Amino acid sequence: MENSKYTAHEERYANSELYQRCGKSGILLPKISLGLWHNFGGNDSYERGRNIIRYAFDNGITHFDLANNYGPPYGSAEENFGRMINEDFRPYRDEMFISTKAGYDMWPGPYGNWGSRKYMIASLDQSLKRMNLEYVDLFYSHRYDPNTPLEETLQALVDIVRAGKALYVGISRWPLHALHFANQYLRERNVPLLIYQGRLNMLDTAPIEEGILDYCQENGIGFISFSPLAQGLLTDKYLQGIPNGSRMTHSKHLKSDILTPELLEKIGRLNSIAKEQNMTLPQMALRWILEQKGVTSVLVGASSVEQLRENIFSIRN
Repeated sequence: MENSKYTAHEERYANSELYQRCGKSGILLPKISLGLWHNFGGNDSYERGRNIIRYAFDNGITHFDLANNYGPPYGSAEENFGRMINEDFRPYRDEMFISTKAGYDMWPGPYGNWGSRKYMIASLDQSLKRMNLEYVDLFYSHRYDPNTPLEETLQALVDIVRAGKALYVGISRWPLHALHFANQYLRERNVPLLIYQGRLNMLDTAPIEEGILDYCQENGIGFISFSPLAQGLLTDKYLQGIPNGSRMTHSKHLKSDILTPELLEKIGRLNSIAKEQNMTLPQMALRWILEQKGVTSVLVGASSVEQLRENIFSIRN
């Protein structure tokens, strides 16, 4: 069954309300996009990841978000996704919106990190090979580089689009002043900034407080939220402590010392509010993000088809 030839579900686009316009562009993105940060690398089950991505596409999720160093090991999420492109999704490539990024450490030495022109272009070339693609739909600067001139990073993005290696460009986690500069620089060169990717959830509202979400909305730039469930904190997983095998037991991005009594109390309070509204905490958390003016989509991760099904269900009811 798992190795059978894949044919996409005929009614995958039946729910037109799933999509929202990205800023003032021509692009519609699904309200829920699938991020491949975790669970799709070389240390994970290929067939499980493949089933999740099949389920996503069968249910109208067209946007798949990657980065050069997603795994582990680095690059392996793109490699697995490239294998899926060849095995399942080649006939559907023009129905898919595929993004990748460069900005964090990827290979040794001074040219495998941050925002230099050399790194950005070399990284995308490597990503395209790993994913068996001629171009990506969206390429991001994955983080703000305070030491490389912004003009250098942004001109690399412009030239990547002009070379046909990406159709659109985005930035992730840049501060507001740099977002201002990027928007103006790119518009002047007719490569408008499509989207800003930031961490926004019920526990972290920095993009709202810093004015980033308002700026994006006012200037026709889309906004996509990553970590909408705060890496699992906005679920009932940790209400009774840290369960064995949970992300907090092995992830370098989620440390147990953040689980303070104050945070547990806040999560418990949110969980109670969700129950009063006949929702799960994840459902309420996803809806809250999508209710914020200017938000285009939320990037969810998934370790199972069931988990993704619940996330999709949360915005359909």
